[in-house]
Amino acid sequence: MKIRVVSSKEEIQSLSENEEIVHLAFRPSNTDIFSLVVKCPSVKALHIPSSYKKTISKSAKMYLEMQGINLLEGDVWGHRKDINEYSEVSQSVYDRIKDYRAEGLSEEEINEKMVRETRLSPDFIEFLMKQ
Repeated sequence: MKIRVVSSKEEIQSLSENEEIVHLAFRPSNTDIFSLVVKCPSVKALHIPSSYKKTISKSAKMYLEMQGINLLEGDVWGHRKDINEYSEVSQSVYDRIKDYRAEGLSEEEINEKMVRETRLSPDFIEFLMKQ
């Protein structure tokens, strides 16, 4: 799964309408969130750092919920945007989730193990498990 990394408000206008997950590496305003949703109608999730997630307004959260868009917390560790505008979740993450399910682990146990193994946030792992 590819995550489009957006570093500034100005980049929102350059997004493709087919983006499904967008990581915002800046503190978005309500206008930024609305613009992104309009520009990318097929977006399923916004991924933002935890410090920024805490400052998102209730109205923006409610708008995203009404649009069926998940607001996920987390960082894209070690990603260099100057090399690639996308950060990618490797197939091995999905394979590991599948293996844990085959072992009979509960969703909570899988989430805990995957958070430790991948350094991805619990809500992002939960989102991936639903895909």
